[in-house]
Amino acid sequence: MKVSITIPAHNEAKRIGRTLRTYHEYFNNLQQDGVLHYELLVVLNGCTDNTLQVVTRIQQELDNIVIVDLKEAGKGIAVKAGFTDALNRDNDLIGFVDADMATAPQYFYDLVKNIGESDAIIASRYMPGAQVTPARPKIKRLGSKIFFESLVKLLLGISHEDYQCGAKLFKRNVIKTIGPELTIRQWAFDIELLYLCKKHGFTVKEIPTVWFDQDDSKLKMSAGFKMLGSVVKLWWHHR
Repeated sequence: MKVSITIPAHNEAKRIGRTLRTYHEYFNNLQQDGVLHYELLVVLNGCTDNTLQVVTRIQQELDNIVIVDLKEAGKGIAVKAGFTDALNRDNDLIGFVDADMATAPQYFYDLVKNIGESDAIIASRYMPGAQVTPARPKIKRLGSKIFFESLVKLLLGISHEDYQCGAKLFKRNVIKTIGPELTIRQWAFDIELLYLCKKHGFTVKEIPTVWFDQDDSKLKMSAGFKMLGSVVKLWWHHR
């Protein structure tokens, strides 16, 4: 089994080194034990710091690291570019994880172990059994359920406990099918991924995860309003 893990990186010079080394150590041990083959596919997008230099230096030290350098910024276009590049090799499973390592490698591997007969599998911070450290304010979760998740269900007809956890994994044929149809460049690209899975009849499994909230997360409150707008645009585009 060959697994490709896209790591979108926008100005991540301070964090990407630790993430790559930790993921490399964990998955390299699995590879040496004959469990799987893997690649870490770093997609730089619109970086204005020295992220490229950091990643290039690590690539020279460690194996199984692929670099894609995009001039445009946008997590959605970064993930799509990573998926497209991963299809150039014989990867069986293709997914993505956030660069801040809110998902430690052993919890991403939970997706690999549990995908089973499903076409895709996503990590959830809100299912029973999930652990989030530090705990999120309940008011923030309530606001998401009332406004964001209700709009997603109403317009797109999909229902999950956690749409936007930054750890998702898909079988190769799923990415070959939905990849060309991805349009969201930034906000709510996760929603489009899940909607296209539904559109094409792919099964999506959701499992509880362990999540470590990062203090310097780039997702601010103002992003919530942009995501609401993106959901409406997504519905209009795919209607």
